[in-house]
Amino acid sequence: MLQTEKYTKPTKAEQRMALKYYTSFATAVKQLHTDSAELEIEETNEKIVVPKRALELLEKILKAMSEGNPISVVPMAAEITTQKAAEILGCSRPHLIKLLEQGKIEFTKIGKHRRIKFEHLMAYHKQMKDEQKKNLIALMNHDEENGLYDS
Repeated sequence: MLQTEKYTKPTKAEQRMALKYYTSFATAVKQLHTDSAELEIEETNEKIVVPKRALELLEKILKAMSEGNPISVVPMAAEITTQKAAEILGCSRPHLIKLLEQGKIEFTKIGKHRRIKFEHLMAYHKQMKDEQKKNLIALMNHDEENGLYDS
């Protein structure tokens, strides 16, 4: 599985470089009319052909780096362990097992080991974030109706 093991923020120098080149890179990618592009690495004079979708991913990486956000790349079909899934969600492994057993997140069992597809984990994560946002808005509306925001 292709995944960075650490979630580290880009350095200030990396952030500045990503910001400097993001716009021109994004413009160049949008102008492509083929499924691939040939890139040349100036230091080695090596030319490589890269799929357009990989360039679009690199564009997103540059944008995130320019904003100072940490980056991680995980193939969507990748299956991860319960420990890694718990780390991604920011919860304990026992809590994650409880979510799995309640059917809130799809998983497969290989022998006695549970494996979770990354896409299923992210779907659950998005669902929880959407629910949290909805509850927060409802709470704010309730407080506003009761005059708790009036000065």
